Amino acid sequence: MSRNTIRLVALLGTISIIGIIVIQIYWVQKAFDIRQKQFNQTINIALKNVADKIAVFNHSVPPTENPVNHLSSNYYVVNVNTVIDAGVLEHYLREAFVSVNMNQDYEYAIYDCATSTMVYGKFISPSKHEEKKNVTVNFPIYNKYTYYFGIYFPNESNFITGAGEMGIWVFSSAILLIVVIFFGYAIYIILKQSRLSEIQKDFVNNMTHEFKTPLSTIAVSADVLSNPSSISNPDVYFNYISIIKQENNRLVSQVEKALQMANLDRSRVKLSKEKIDMHDLLRNAIEKMRISTKNKTINIQSDFEAAHEEVMADKVHVSNLIFNLIDNAIKYSPDTADITVKTWNKNNKLFISVSDKGTGIKKTDIKKVFYKFYRVPTGNVHDVKGFGLGLHYVKNIVRAHHWNIKLESEPGKGSVFTLEIPYVNNEQ
Repeated sequence: MSRNTIRLVALLGTISIIGIIVIQIYWVQKAFDIRQKQFNQTINIALKNVADKIAVFNHSVPPTENPVNHLSSNYYVVNVNTVIDAGVLEHYLREAFVSVNMNQDYEYAIYDCATSTMVYGKFISPSKHEEKKNVTVNFPIYNKYTYYFGIYFPNESNFITGAGEMGIWVFSSAILLIVVIFFGYAIYIILKQSRLSEIQKDFVNNMTHEFKTPLSTIAVSADVLSNPSSISNPDVYFNYISIIKQENNRLVSQVEKALQMANLDRSRVKLSKEKIDMHDLLRNAIEKMRISTKNKTINIQSDFEAAHEEVMADKVHVSNLIFNLIDNAIKYSPDTADITVKTWNKNNKLFISVSDKGTGIKKTDIKKVFYKFYRVPTGNVHDVKGFGLGLHYVKNIVRAHHWNIKLESEPGKGSVFTLEIPYVNNEQ
């Protein structure tokens, strides 16, 4: 499946998920509104019956208009148009709520027109058979009526969200959330696998280019040696024998590097730590790179300022690490490679930097260069040899030693790799 196809599938899937979420939110809101209206209508019916019964009890005229005024989502004011006896009110409230099957906790208070205050508050919990007198709820004053009582439902939201219908919507919303998370994770895995597939394809292409040159050279050398005239010329004969050995060693080196990375990925890096002098190790690495490089003019400057250069580390792996950093600097430098290897101490740490004045790396590629098989895209140009394994190896060795590595780079101005080695490693 191509990357564009995957992106199209991901886009269509995302649009579908968003559509489902919007529809789900719409219907949940509708269900919530219906439950709230149902609650309000039930309370209105019960409280109107209470107002009518109080009027009959007091032998007064019941209100001609709806006596229930809904001031907020869970607070109601009821006009009874006559004096209110607390005991009678409570009896009728209990009776009215039982008749409409309303089992919610509530608090009520009676308005005293003589003092213009809400008095005699009481909390009633029908489900728990709990009552509390003199509740200090701050019931607002409603000046429109002379004789009225206020009633407050503290758990109205529980009634709305706790109903069976709303429970189904909440459950379906939870299932939808799980589906969305699973979909997002699946898309992440698909895109990751697609990226790994592309990296693997680039690795195969790079490996083909890496193997093609030495194999072609060996083939040409074999053709020359198969000519009887070459046997009569010892200089030509041994020269081509040397070329075949050199190219064969090159192939073996590349294969060993790939196998080494495979072994590192299958298991943790096993270190054989010993006390090593980093300055000596750096000098040896620099000298080897100068000898082994023949196609470029190499200028490697060393600036060793560190007073504490001994560390506990795996000598073989650290040597390969330094070799890879210098080799990487040479590869991505122009015909003349100007490289500086520097050490210094700061904050009880040893710092080692390898800097060059090469092509540099874009900010978007800085983190990716440490990925396995990743190489900075150069189109179809393969002038820089390699499999994209060197810096991945460096990162693994740094991590195994519990060190840090930082890369600073700017296109056209070069790169700086800095190793940060705490002194605590010297005691391990």
